Amino acid sequence: MSTIISESLLQDSAAFPYGNAYHSEIAKILIEDGFLSESDFEKIDKVYAQTGASFIKILLSFGFISRKNYERSLTRAGYVFEQIRELPYDEEVLNKIDLKFADERLALPLRADNGKLVCAMADPTDQTFIDFIRATYQLEPHIIIASDLDITWLSHKLLGTKYVKSAVFELLNEDPGNSALTTFTDKQLIFIFSFIGLLAAGFVLSFKTTATVLNVFMSLFFLVTIVFKLFLSLVGSRFELYQAVTKSEVKAINNNELPVYTIHLPVYKEDKLIKKLIWNLQSIDYPREKLDIKLLIEEDDDKTLNAVRNLDFPAIFEVIVVPFHMPKTKPKACNYGLHFSRGEYLTIYDAEDIPDTDQLKKVVAMFSKLPDNYICVQCALNYFNRNENFLTRMFTLEYSYWFDYVLPGLDTLDIPIPLGGTSNHFKLANLVELGAWDPFNVTEDADLGVRAYAKGYKIAVLNSTTYEEANNDFFNWIRQRSRWIKGYMQTYLVHMRNPSALIKKIGMRGFLGFTFFVGATPIMFLLNPILIFIFLAYVVFDLEVIRTLFPDWVLFISIFNLMVGNILMIYVNMMAVFKRRFYELILFAIANPIYWLMHSVAAYKGLYQLIVKPFYWEKTNHGLSKTHNQNNVVK
Repeated sequence: MSTIISESLLQDSAAFPYGNAYHSEIAKILIEDGFLSESDFEKIDKVYAQTGASFIKILLSFGFISRKNYERSLTRAGYVFEQIRELPYDEEVLNKIDLKFADERLALPLRADNGKLVCAMADPTDQTFIDFIRATYQLEPHIIIASDLDITWLSHKLLGTKYVKSAVFELLNEDPGNSALTTFTDKQLIFIFSFIGLLAAGFVLSFKTTATVLNVFMSLFFLVTIVFKLFLSLVGSRFELYQAVTKSEVKAINNNELPVYTIHLPVYKEDKLIKKLIWNLQSIDYPREKLDIKLLIEEDDDKTLNAVRNLDFPAIFEVIVVPFHMPKTKPKACNYGLHFSRGEYLTIYDAEDIPDTDQLKKVVAMFSKLPDNYICVQCALNYFNRNENFLTRMFTLEYSYWFDYVLPGLDTLDIPIPLGGTSNHFKLANLVELGAWDPFNVTEDADLGVRAYAKGYKIAVLNSTTYEEANNDFFNWIRQRSRWIKGYMQTYLVHMRNPSALIKKIGMRGFLGFTFFVGATPIMFLLNPILIFIFLAYVVFDLEVIRTLFPDWVLFISIFNLMVGNILMIYVNMMAVFKRRFYELILFAIANPIYWLMHSVAAYKGLYQLIVKPFYWEKTNHGLSKTHNQNNVVK
């Protein structure tokens, strides 16, 4: 950076509307070290006009300078950064400042000492904060320079109590009937134990008759559920080539008219993926100053926080530290992040996600065409490492059929859509009105989709894809899938507390769709090994006890339903390859019965956890794939 540019930037106060920050000693240091240029200040002005954030916040959260370089420059200039996490503080001092202000300024007052107020500041020249200290506490500040991440961590830990309590209890207080805090209501427990009692009495009175009726019911339920999913897929396939938003519509969008867009990135111990995450975010085609990206890090997750601290290049997200409070779940973290979000629209991405670059613009265009009662747009999910091993291939088949065929089928038939875990784009105001996510539900998005539908809102499906990392490890897959299945059980129990009221809200068609899609899915996985056992015992091993217990016609029905059901699911999985031209996966659809047995293992684990620890969020490890780019992505 030349001296001439430095002097012009520091002297021409009229050139930049931001104010005194440009003429501070910190700005001068960064200019002279070559980390800021004249064009950067013009961009900073645009961000400030949109956000009103402090100078240091803009520098570190909108990709102008890395934290490492910021600290290097100040250290070379003689400033000393101190550790502040264990410093003493005064509650009376903290009571006079709001977390949002401390978070915006990256500064925090701690205590009075020797006639001055000890303050931790990332930018020691922030005159707005210094003036606040003088006016509020009638004391001069004693400034301790600290890392912005340490200040963020400490300010959220000390001042975030009311916000984290709201994140946990808002839905429970406002709409307790839709909270999963209670797993089984008294009426549900009475129903379950009455059913078990009647079943036990039936076995005692007539074991053979009861077993026969139960077997016929299970096999018919299994077949009807699969036929329903096939019907949804066939309906959804009618829209295989339909584009809800075209490329020409995206090109016609005026960047100046785009709204602020919030992106939540909830992470936990994802230190290995932070660099990849930043590169993925930088490819998003959306004005930087209109992005409100929140990296949500748990208070005890020093691994991820230190990974952000050690980045060698600038980041384009703001760090939000979620204070400790049970349950420790993704929806609780996202609810907490809502308090600091400023977008008109909001979406969630996982750390490894690779969204289509134009996805946000497509969503904006989609919302502009939809009626006001549409409050969410669900984009498709698929995998960038689909050919890594057997598990990733089966996962890709499943997601292709789910997002490319089943969800469009639900949308067409106007049946409640259980949202996917990421890439669901909300109108933020309506999301807050709904009570946001249930922190006690481990498939919070599926639950939210049903709650939205019950209140008269609609969800649209969009032709845009986010590519994720398919689970390539069996035990990691079981952990993830058992949580999903447990969440479906939770969601069904919550919304079936009053079936007649649910029918009034969503209609009989919606009720049947919800029952056969959300409720039947875990039941089907639980029944599958039982039906396979009967099949093996009768056909393969020819066990006499099975022939004695069941009449031949019952066994024929069971085996027919099992075989037809599996053939139909193989067919559905074969359909899944065509839209995305994943033809190399088509023969793997034959292995679907094996994949379903894996689901059964996960389902029984999920059922056990539903009873003993319903809110436990079993961590899925990411970053295991050897494929860390988009080479496998087909667009």
